[in-house]
Amino acid sequence: MEGQPVQPAPEETPRDANPANVGLELFGYVGIEAVLDQMRIKTMKTGFEFNLMVVGQSGLGKSTMVNTLFKSKVSQKPTGPDYEERIPKTVQLQSVTHVIEEKGVKMKLTVTDTPGFGDQINNENCWDPIIKYINEQYEKYLREEILISRKRKIPDTRVHSCVYFVPPTGHWLRPLDLEFMRRLSKIVNVVPVIAKADTLTLEERAEFKKRIQKDLKAHGISVYPQEDFDDNSDDRILNNKIRVSAGRLGSDWPILPAHPQSSSSAPALRPACVRAVGRVPGSRDPPRSSDTPCLL
Repeated sequence: MEGQPVQPAPEETPRDANPANVGLELFGYVGIEAVLDQMRIKTMKTGFEFNLMVVGQSGLGKSTMVNTLFKSKVSQKPTGPDYEERIPKTVQLQSVTHVIEEKGVKMKLTVTDTPGFGDQINNENCWDPIIKYINEQYEKYLREEILISRKRKIPDTRVHSCVYFVPPTGHWLRPLDLEFMRRLSKIVNVVPVIAKADTLTLEERAEFKKRIQKDLKAHGISVYPQEDFDDNSDDRILNNKIRVSAGRLGSDWPILPAHPQSSSSAPALRPACVRAVGRVPGSRDPPRSSDTPCLL
């Protein structure tokens, strides 16, 4: 009506763009919680697969570390007075598979070793066979997954985690170490450890860790667990446990010796490796002291 102020239009109540985010009150028992029990029973029945790759020069204690990590004789080398280990002229990949069972949960563990890596005078492109193998496993799994009539359980041969052994030089990372981790960190979860860390004094070890952290940061190399994995609150808590339990030296990468038990990094290294399954995924005789690695 003329002479009367115009009333503003009532504001519309905003609607949730995603109604699925709105919680609904249930009128009775539905049984949703049973899904978790079903998944747990299925996992315990079928088990899961974990594929670990260990990379490093010969004589750095890779086999000993794997046996200590999984508390079983997973990786064994021939021994004897007449046995002579020959270093291959090219990088070779050798895999061994075992089924480990703990508290009713089965794990098909495959450990892939890379004899010949870094053992030559000219190590140019020695990472190529490793990268090729990892990519081939991804492609193999993808081909099976996109089939119209695919298998009920696709064999998973993808490399879930790669443990890289850094020689205990006490100085800086070598160009070979940097180039390998730079390339591999783009396609697989890389967990670097200092091999035979007990050959260094505590002061030398601490200084070496700082230099390695500085090298990794300067070259933009991200090792597992990356900060990108912290987007989920549960993941953030678990990753922080890995990092904090291993200690810090001004960086987020875990640092801790792996053996003996009094200063073991195995509790930190085990989750760092095994949790990588979802991210793609002990010997009677104690290890020699010189085989003690140190988790970065």
